[in-house]
Amino acid sequence: MKLSPESEAIVRATAGVVAEHAEAITKVFYPAMFAAHPQLLNVFNRANQAVGEQPKALAASVVAFAVHLIDPDAPDFTPIMRRIAHKHVSLGIQARQYTIVAQHLLDAVGVVLGDAVTPEVRAAWDEVYWLFGCSLIAEEAKLYALGGTDPDNPWRQYRVVERFEESDEAFSLLLAPVEGEVPSHVTGQYVAIAVDLPDGTRQPRQYTISSGPSGNSLRVTIKRVLGTGGNPDGQVSTWLHANAEPGTVLDVSQPAGDVVLDDSERPVVLVSAGIGITPVAAIVEDLSRRQPHRTVRLFHADRAHDTHALYASLRRQVLAMEDARAQNWYEADAELAPTLHPALPGYMDLRAVELPEDASVFMCGPLPFMRSARTTLIERGIPSERIHYEVFGPDLWARQPESALV
Repeated sequence: MKLSPESEAIVRATAGVVAEHAEAITKVFYPAMFAAHPQLLNVFNRANQAVGEQPKALAASVVAFAVHLIDPDAPDFTPIMRRIAHKHVSLGIQARQYTIVAQHLLDAVGVVLGDAVTPEVRAAWDEVYWLFGCSLIAEEAKLYALGGTDPDNPWRQYRVVERFEESDEAFSLLLAPVEGEVPSHVTGQYVAIAVDLPDGTRQPRQYTISSGPSGNSLRVTIKRVLGTGGNPDGQVSTWLHANAEPGTVLDVSQPAGDVVLDDSERPVVLVSAGIGITPVAAIVEDLSRRQPHRTVRLFHADRAHDTHALYASLRRQVLAMEDARAQNWYEADAELAPTLHPALPGYMDLRAVELPEDASVFMCGPLPFMRSARTTLIERGIPSERIHYEVFGPDLWARQPESALV
């Protein structure tokens, strides 16, 4: 996968200015594309658009891919490509939509950079985009095929079988297909749920499968997002909180996600905060059933015991395993919480905890939390390549230079 010599020379000469204006370009691109193709508003997360996360993620991705093409010493872009493809498949992105994106993205480059965008410059960046787009289209086609999904009809109907209130803010839904079986999936993956909202719009959101692969159902655990600082409540989580009861039929994507549990014997360290407990819960459930002898260390941070979702089931599973231990940190009521070990007050601190040798680490939680945890783990000798993470929403972390991660 290489640029033509002519395009490579132009991209080398213009990559800096495009990178400098990348976020401004995407801020022009999205409104123009949605005005011309309003149906795409049903695919993109409006909340991420509103706070600017999606434009930042797209801008960083395109620039990182361009650098990958022109700099032989640039980090391998393949892991980022795979992660984007998994996100796209969960949202039902279709190959023909890449043509729409190409037109409006390159038009936005012209609007922002003006006369600097000659026909030759536009052609060179068009080549960058289509190398990027075709790689994603191929990866997404493979994922759709492996999942047995028709890309033209990516949503399947699932019925809510049971609902469980996990905490004051979180609830779990046990979902079963209306027809057929649950597609095969790997522990740590997620699905998207798309709902038709009262204002006539349709919105998808991704939720981790918080149960291990077994039977013909899957569980998702959802935190109701309450608006703070003037931001509105989460549209989809609020709708599901109010409406998803046993018997409700929901549109659900095929399982996706690249941060998954391996089948090795290597010790596992699980680090989570808040609703980031959901992939951790799936991993612990799977390990307790299939590899109860495997060494597991679970570290979780939450506001209080009452907000700690899935606590009871995690406690049972950890106690049932041969070499599993858990430690929680609560910002409040630590002395009152009936934890496996006494909960520690305040924020998570991994500087003195026991870390098994040769462990694989899985993290999920807010980005600042994961950055801090990752820094501590690396300082304690865990190689960065053995630290895996899942992030809800646009991945603004993976698209940054490695130096920004620590």
